[in-house]
Amino acid sequence: MVGTRATQRYRRAQVTGPTVAELLQRLVHTGRGGIVVLNRFGDVVLHNPRADELGLIRDHRADPRARHAADEVLTTGEPVPVDLSPLERTLRGRGPAAVLGEVRPLGDGFTVIDAGDESDAVRLEATRRDFVANVSHELKTPVGALALLAEAVLDAAEDPEEVRRFSTKILHESTRLGTLVSELIALSRLQGAERMPDLTTLEVDEVVDEALGRSQLAAESAETEIAVDGPSGYLLDGDRTLLVTALSNLIDNALSYSPPGSPVSISRRLAGDHVEIAVTDRGIGIEPEHHERVFERFFRVDPARSRATGGTGLGLAIVKHVAANHGGEVKLWSSPGTGSTFTLRIPKHGAGAVEEAEAEGPGPDAPAAARPMTEDADGKTTVETGGVR
Repeated sequence: MVGTRATQRYRRAQVTGPTVAELLQRLVHTGRGGIVVLNRFGDVVLHNPRADELGLIRDHRADPRARHAADEVLTTGEPVPVDLSPLERTLRGRGPAAVLGEVRPLGDGFTVIDAGDESDAVRLEATRRDFVANVSHELKTPVGALALLAEAVLDAAEDPEEVRRFSTKILHESTRLGTLVSELIALSRLQGAERMPDLTTLEVDEVVDEALGRSQLAAESAETEIAVDGPSGYLLDGDRTLLVTALSNLIDNALSYSPPGSPVSISRRLAGDHVEIAVTDRGIGIEPEHHERVFERFFRVDPARSRATGGTGLGLAIVKHVAANHGGEVKLWSSPGTGSTFTLRIPKHGAGAVEEAEAEGPGPDAPAAARPMTEDADGKTTVETGGVR
């Protein structure tokens, strides 16, 4: 009798629980990859929702490339890799850009298509190739110039004036090369697996003062006086060297893309759990379609101007990664012919949690630092408080 009751309980447990077939069905339908099972005629007998999302199934039929691979699998009995990437999309389009998979035999004339979205990996590889190509080009230019200038110095050894002129150019190119190498190293550390230095409590005013000191020579060369708001007393947790580098890059960028004597200002404010340091100029401005790309490595809105100013194309990329590594962000407001405002947002000292990055740019209620500047009757530079005009 006891054995009979145990058997009944076991049978009831079997009835109420999922069967193996049901578990397999759940496994297929909840998978991150697209799964499609075909019969010997290429008809779809089973697929999961992810297969529809990745475009493996169209009008209840498998992608022709997958069916062709399935025929090959039935003939050879060996798995076949297959590229099922959408033909009408590009890497910059929406949705999956690279869908890669494999067709395997299941026996009895059935095959399975197992594919996943590899867009991120393909984009990363494309970025790596572009980076290597850009680095090679950027390094080749000053190195080639140094070789030519060295030859010119040798040819003009008897002419002190020519030697002095060519030596000055050699110094310029070698400085440019050194800056490029230094920024490449800094960027690789920020993007790589190297651990961030221990963060310390910093005074925002000291970071601003040190960045101004670094950019003082560039400001004097541009005949520009940088207007700075009063001391704020704000504190944040960060790496002093990295934050000073990021802010000085923003200042140098403002000086490089502004006419000589054009006003540049720095302002500080507290916005929720973040300290915002804004650098505003009245330079040439940036077209809206370039607002995201200016933070890419080696991207230049005006390559000729960057060459003339000695820019490496890495300054804003470094700013972006410094901000991200501190749990913050860098925001851009810009209008062609009006100027630009780059705002470095870093969590304040003691902030309990890092805010999510805001997707929208400054609007009518934007911080004062993100608005165009005006000059009063005395020529003093101020920031508008009535919104962007």
